Amino acid sequence: MKKHICICLITLSIFYCQAQNSTSDINLRTTFNSPVEISEVSTDTYLLDFGKAYFGTVELKSTTTQNDSLVIHLGEKLNAQNRIDRNPGGSIRYQRIVLHNLQANTITNIEVIPNKRNTSGAAILLPNSIGVVMPFRYCEIENLKIPIENIEVFQKATHNNFNEEASSFSSSNAILDSIWKLCKHTIKATSFTGYYIDGDRERIPYEADAYINQLSHYSVDSLYAMGRRTNAYFIKNPTWPTEWLLHTVPMFYADYMYTGDLEPLKEHYENLKLKTLMDLEREDGLISSSSPQMNEELIIKLGFKKPDTKIKDIIDWPPAQKDTGWELATAEGERDGYEIVPVNTVVNSFYYYNLVLMAKVAEFLEKDDDVVFFQNKAATIKSVINTKLFDTKKGYYLDGENSTHSSLHGNMMPLAFGLVPKEHIKSVTDFIKTRGMACSVYGSQYLLEGLYKSGEAQYALDLITETESDRSWWNMIEIGATMTLEAWDVKYKPNSDWNHAWGTAPLNITTRYMWGIKPKIAGFKVAEIKPQLADLTFSNIKVPTKNGIITASFKKDKNTEHYSIEIPKEMTAEFTVPPIFSKIKHNGKKVKITNNTVYFTSGVHTIELKQ
Repeated sequence: MKKHICICLITLSIFYCQAQNSTSDINLRTTFNSPVEISEVSTDTYLLDFGKAYFGTVELKSTTTQNDSLVIHLGEKLNAQNRIDRNPGGSIRYQRIVLHNLQANTITNIEVIPNKRNTSGAAILLPNSIGVVMPFRYCEIENLKIPIENIEVFQKATHNNFNEEASSFSSSNAILDSIWKLCKHTIKATSFTGYYIDGDRERIPYEADAYINQLSHYSVDSLYAMGRRTNAYFIKNPTWPTEWLLHTVPMFYADYMYTGDLEPLKEHYENLKLKTLMDLEREDGLISSSSPQMNEELIIKLGFKKPDTKIKDIIDWPPAQKDTGWELATAEGERDGYEIVPVNTVVNSFYYYNLVLMAKVAEFLEKDDDVVFFQNKAATIKSVINTKLFDTKKGYYLDGENSTHSSLHGNMMPLAFGLVPKEHIKSVTDFIKTRGMACSVYGSQYLLEGLYKSGEAQYALDLITETESDRSWWNMIEIGATMTLEAWDVKYKPNSDWNHAWGTAPLNITTRYMWGIKPKIAGFKVAEIKPQLADLTFSNIKVPTKNGIITASFKKDKNTEHYSIEIPKEMTAEFTVPPIFSKIKHNGKKVKITNNTVYFTSGVHTIELKQ
């Protein structure tokens, strides 16, 4: 039987700004975390649980010398015997390190063995002063001949500067609260390179990963340097999936809306136009990655180093089994059977969204001719998609031109990007609701966005808080992860890792759509607050902005909803009243409103809503 040892929890955060890859503004910190639990698992062997996984190493300090060797095991996952899993599968991490002795009154740092793939090539490299790190939650110390009480053991965690106090969330749904905390910790812990990377297996920025990471990061902290650094990285370092390239404009747009700083848009405007891939348009306006215009000249313009780079459509990851060679849980991978044809619905939905955002970017930069240019293009694409890619008999979208198949992806993307005409929103959402979570953790971002935008808040909340299926965030918690996974489970992606920030959709969705708190005017000069709290009976949230923190609370009793919202100085806000309510009190006084909107100045506001 295990012997548990009572300990004092100590967490120390220390220093330091570090230059990396000639970038001087990366603000990496080291936090020293004590174990939350120490167990004696056998004679001379102890298991230390630090509570959460971080990227780092272990630091030891002993009051007594041990001349015999110690064996240190580090890992993210436990096995059925409650020991660190020596063969965890996928890209879940484990290491065995031999420490030849332990000297008294000397700080000893465990030297982690570097992984060749994530410490070379295109991987973002850490400065020499930090050294090699790996993700781990657990540490086993084997062959310890001195009393465990005589040593201090710290998880020496590396992460970017992060303000823990800037954000918080709680609600009447304990599952939702746990998932929110899982996602927030993921954002902090995966920041250890100072860039938005995909995960530990590669440590490379990819646009789709980075966009979800950015939305979640900006929802819990107002330190925007890492996002902006990553955005700039993609200008010269694009990645090859078509849909990934089409995340570049949304990333730059999101940054401007949160920061209010036009300089990145000014500096990279021409490149952003390229990244819309409008060069691939055919006569009717739709685009295809198999277009003859996808030539060496365009590849180089887009920023690729090799002119023979092949750009292709992925439609969620992992793709079908025939494309990967893996033994996947489902033969179609995460595509919901999506039929990839040369002119397909997902890619052109992304293209439409890029054109809509570029019209706004051009307006920000006072490029009037370009505003009209992009608006006209967007209108054309919307019309063509709804003419050629929509099945009027079914009432929802096909996967692409000449396809007869309809998937979740081919419908959730048009819904998320505002392509669906009002008269077809019900039939499209009805179809979507028959598919469940038939997408990856990445695709869930757009599924949830589309559902909230079309008034399906309860179904969206049910998907987020699902506990019966392994295609859920709760499954990540149940199997022992403390960061979001790259895939719902290893069986859905055999090489997946346990530290992928693109799995944090519930974090930004909770802020931006469930509570509906987003910048309406760039730089959060005006905030939009449009709550869709479904069957929650209470909730509290803190949302950081560049101007201060928005704090809000909600309570429901019978047919009345109560809100208390504090708006920081130098800000105003527009609160959208759900249309089911007709009786409205603002700061205790009955009010009549237009466009379902109550306007807030800075300060504390109370709203009481009755049907």
